[in-house]
Amino acid sequence: MVTFAGMIETRCPNPKCRAIFSAPEDELGHNVPCPACGQVITVRPLAALLDLDRRRDRMAGNFPDRRRPEGDPPLSALLDDIRSMWNVGSMFRSADGAGVGKLYLCGITACPPRKEIAKTSLGAEETVPFEYYVSALDAILPMKARGVKIVSLEVAEQSVPLMGFQPSPPLCLVVGNEVTGVSREVLDASDAIVSLPMRGAKESLNVAVAFGIAAYVIAEKIFGCAGRNAVAYGGGSGPLPSG
Repeated sequence: MVTFAGMIETRCPNPKCRAIFSAPEDELGHNVPCPACGQVITVRPLAALLDLDRRRDRMAGNFPDRRRPEGDPPLSALLDDIRSMWNVGSMFRSADGAGVGKLYLCGITACPPRKEIAKTSLGAEETVPFEYYVSALDAILPMKARGVKIVSLEVAEQSVPLMGFQPSPPLCLVVGNEVTGVSREVLDASDAIVSLPMRGAKESLNVAVAFGIAAYVIAEKIFGCAGRNAVAYGGGSGPLPSG
């Protein structure tokens, strides 16, 4: 394919399409329709997507079997294009605490083992199973076919308040990039979109903080309020958690 000045090659993430086409450079990171299938996609450089393909294949060969349990847990989560490895580590730790059964790491989201992830995960990457996918849709579409509900955490026109949302497991909670949020193609594939109330001047929380809140709220609705350490930490008679 010949690419002209001011254009960039990209690829449709739809597993049934995968068309490679050119888009204007100023559309990088923005949403455009795929000329082949019409799906709205986020423009990313083809070279980066191919590099992520190689990383996915490498990771697929290195993950121990214990990272790929059979069946879908009641609550899983998908981290799409998370740029900060400290945020990734923090979300591993929150996932472990909330009872998230599996994490799907997608796009530019880094995978363990990385020291930056371990700094904030404190070993949770060893207790929470995870898989890596180049495109979030590569994980989402098969999950939907298996009956998993996709719930994105994002401020959007069709968002409903998280506190009033009634989850129906199995469910996968999706969070997106720190700057651009959940991509349009993922929102379009979502069964529900939920948001947290913001009562101050800022429009959003740090993605790891928002994920932790949402994971615990949804987990309580699915599993109930009791946890392994509910008496020690919730009853006022035990030590407070550190960190």
